[in-house]
Amino acid sequence: MLAIRTRRRKAVVLTAAAVLAGLTAPSLTASPATATTTTAAATTTDYDDTYYKDAIGKTGTSLKSSLHTIISDQTKLSYSAVWDALKATDEDPDNSGNVILLYSGVSRGKSLNGGDTGDWNREHVWAKSHGDFGTSTGPGTDIHHLRPSDVGVNSVRGNKDFDNGGSAVSGGGGSLTDADSFEPRDAVKGDVARMIFYMAVRYEGGDGFADLEVNGQVDNGSNPYIGKLSVLKAWNDEDPPDAFEERRNQVIYDDYQHNRNPFVDHPEWVESIW
Repeated sequence: MLAIRTRRRKAVVLTAAAVLAGLTAPSLTASPATATTTTAAATTTDYDDTYYKDAIGKTGTSLKSSLHTIISDQTKLSYSAVWDALKATDEDPDNSGNVILLYSGVSRGKSLNGGDTGDWNREHVWAKSHGDFGTSTGPGTDIHHLRPSDVGVNSVRGNKDFDNGGSAVSGGGGSLTDADSFEPRDAVKGDVARMIFYMAVRYEGGDGFADLEVNGQVDNGSNPYIGKLSVLKAWNDEDPPDAFEERRNQVIYDDYQHNRNPFVDHPEWVESIW
């Protein structure tokens, strides 16, 4: 089932009368499938004076450099540890025994992780062959871009770049594919874009891995690039972070890697850098 997306609400100035009346803004609750999230994510501004303080006010290459420094301070997981991490980060808020699969939107049992038909496995949203990092500790195990995915749908995506168009993917929840690209279902287009932009900022070639970059083409093969930049930017705008994505970012920060995806907190920074 497709997700119910909740667009980020801009802060409004409460009137004195509203304050005296004790009015509060309703909490946002939304997630993939039919689930509603019960764990509230922190608001963006909660981290502007602390975690992001060295990036606030910057743009372009200066912003990208500052964010790289900030998010590179992280705890790294082994590839085997990713299984249990994803069971927490992508838990179905309506069923604690299940995870939500990225491309299909299906809620599937946590115990059905593996490599057989009907299982879910660990999808590298930034395809691991793009930069040849495999499952190495670092980009190969960074759960900011690793998501549960149906084995069959994951195989169809393969290492294709992202772009619009193609034919329907069987069991893909509305995802499309053609010979050289993959288009995820509408409900997670922005999620995919922000994971790609995270990887391009986090891995800059200074830690023994390739310098990952987003470019304007598809069919990048084993080069450390993923496209299509214009499409990913559009997806970031069209599909803002929802409560499920924000909660996921918070769980990774609190319980696992202790770093954040800055584009979930500040999606406008995509335009500031690219």
